[in-house]
Amino acid sequence: MSMQVVQVLVEGGKATAAPPLGPQLGPLGVNIGQVVADINKKTESFRGMQVPVKVKVDSDTKKFEISIGTPPTSALLKKEAGVEKGSSNPKTDKVADVLIEQIIKIAKMKEDSLLGKNLKERIKEIVGTCNSMGILVEGMPPVDAIKSINEGKFDNEIRLEKTELTAEEKAKLEEEKKRLAEEIKKRRAEFEAKAKEIIAAMAGQEKGIIKSKLTAAGIPDVIIKELLPSEGAAAAEGAAAGAAPKAEAGAKAAAPGAEAKKEAPKKEAPKKEAKEKKR
Repeated sequence: MSMQVVQVLVEGGKATAAPPLGPQLGPLGVNIGQVVADINKKTESFRGMQVPVKVKVDSDTKKFEISIGTPPTSALLKKEAGVEKGSSNPKTDKVADVLIEQIIKIAKMKEDSLLGKNLKERIKEIVGTCNSMGILVEGMPPVDAIKSINEGKFDNEIRLEKTELTAEEKAKLEEEKKRLAEEIKKRRAEFEAKAKEIIAAMAGQEKGIIKSKLTAAGIPDVIIKELLPSEGAAAAEGAAAGAAPKAEAGAKAAAPGAEAKKEAPKKEAPKKEAKEKKR
């Protein structure tokens, strides 16, 4: 028995016979439509995410086995939290809140790829990822959530392996997400106003000194980069700005030459007439 293996990334629930899957399965003689249908059934819960899929095909019998990997923990957290991306400044800006049931759900999905020896340990690994993404757990910073897990606050939920939320819980989380977004927006406006004030007051000074002042004032790095471009970026902008006038000047300089070339053939006519007269 000879086994052929095809490994691809597909969008959950949306695999098709198109590349990359179809062309790799075609030469193996399997029922591609059936393989695609089975993959979509197994990856339905991962809609909107890229999922690693492995298809093993018996070259003799054409029978196949499908094994589904899981998306990265960060992708699963974003889906549960209902956000497109994590926080750009996770220490201060929190983008969403999730409940312990959602953490348990992800820990179970990622069971084979986590280091924890039991569910409780694996849950703490997932909570640790929340910390770097700016996601709260049960309304708490992830560090505090881990302390609560260690103290046994969620032992009942973990023992029952609860993974489902009520409609009321989902609605509350959605409202909390909106509130957090408004807080980020307000805080960003305050940081920008403060940063602009500092930059204006230090006009004419070296950018490095201004940047140090902004950092000391607690302005997030992402805002500093936006309002105070690096020397390299400024130089690139200057070069791009200077290139346009030079190109325009070059075009104008080339124009008279081009006109002269067009007129050149006209000068040949008198010479030909002179030669004919000599003859």
